[in-house]
Amino acid sequence: MDLEKNIAKVQEKIVKCVKDAGRKVEDIHLIAVTKYFGVEINEQLYDLGLREFGENRADIFLNKVEKLKGHQDIIWHFIGNLQRRKVKQVINKIDYFHALDSLALAAEIEKRAEQKVKCFVEVNISGEESKHGFKADEVKTFIAELKNFNKIEVVGLLTMAPLSASQEELHQYFGHLKTLQEKISSLQIVYAPCTEVSMGMSQDFEIALLEKASYIRVGTALYS
Repeated sequence: MDLEKNIAKVQEKIVKCVKDAGRKVEDIHLIAVTKYFGVEINEQLYDLGLREFGENRADIFLNKVEKLKGHQDIIWHFIGNLQRRKVKQVINKIDYFHALDSLALAAEIEKRAEQKVKCFVEVNISGEESKHGFKADEVKTFIAELKNFNKIEVVGLLTMAPLSASQEELHQYFGHLKTLQEKISSLQIVYAPCTEVSMGMSQDFEIALLEKASYIRVGTALYS
């Protein structure tokens, strides 16, 4: 694999989409999803300038954190569903958690976190039964239930579109999440500024950017 060439291609697409949408490149966070690879890939991506990495398995994540502890400017994103029994091991080593999907998980984070954790509330915007996350009309109520959770900061919302979605459907799903994020943000909740949107992966991040995603999670496009 030619990581340098692939990174350049992804970044070119980001620049084009951001320009088309009238946005700023510096507002976009490219998360390199490294969950299928060993720490050597993280090191290569780091040397090529990437700093934000996404993992979804606690054991692999912890191993990488230990081996890369000399790189203190790495930003770690836990992008998968986190079992409550694993929270204690993981939560104080991540910078962002992208899959807050229940009050029980929030309570465990509140119990185990040593400082405020930046979280994305997971929203099942497409309504797929196989996906985790809240329905769109449940998000406001859930965030209200977090009022007394001092260790959780809702920085934004996350969704994953169906793999089979058409371009038109992708625009609808991503646009819907962005609208929901803006509605939550407009409430000006201190513990839930909700200014960010995490959506878009290798196959659909360009449409996500056009619909104003701020965090995109890219894996395959970097390695193929």
